[in-house]
Amino acid sequence: MSESNVTLPTDADLVRRARSGELAAFEELANRHERLIYTIARRIVGQDQDAEDVTQQTFLSALEHLADFRGDASFLTWLRRIATHAALKVLRKRRGLDVISLDAATAPADESGGFAHPEFIADWRESPADLVHHRETAALIDAALADLDDKHRPVFALRDIEGLSVRETAEALGLTEANVKVRLLRARLQLRERLTRVLGDPSRRLTPHRHDDETAA
Repeated sequence: MSESNVTLPTDADLVRRARSGELAAFEELANRHERLIYTIARRIVGQDQDAEDVTQQTFLSALEHLADFRGDASFLTWLRRIATHAALKVLRKRRGLDVISLDAATAPADESGGFAHPEFIADWRESPADLVHHRETAALIDAALADLDDKHRPVFALRDIEGLSVRETAEALGLTEANVKVRLLRARLQLRERLTRVLGDPSRRLTPHRHDDETAA
């Protein structure tokens, strides 16, 4: 039989084999999904070393709790949940005990004001949330995500990339739903600005209009 006719085992097959004690089956699962889990972790934590730690912890946790996997969702969905949880723990640890009160006094001053006016514009039919799924722009999105701070990057990663609802994102990050919406909008604007510098038309650069120095004619 040629290699092209070989049928690869499904995740479910490998899980069953791993549960029976076949470590090689779990290693195959890890090899199959390691890159995606790393990408998810990297988009949330924003640092290579932390993403590597999260990836390792994800598979260690999955192996330890494999008997708890009930198959209600796919194995990959289960892994993504573990990875997201592990990545959020890194963010909490990074900030210390105050980490999950990311919205501190419910309405931080920097999020109650206006939004920065973008300097560049472009005729895009797609948002950064859509562009992230295109292979040719995924690397640009990841680079732009890395420049976001820990307040905005996790919100975008969970809501627009991982597909969590606003409520689920708020619960995961310990934020109010209102703050999730504000941070998500800010993250989208920042990403759009960053990507427009690369993909947009430089001739359409905007000059910020100032009002404070204007005098009546």
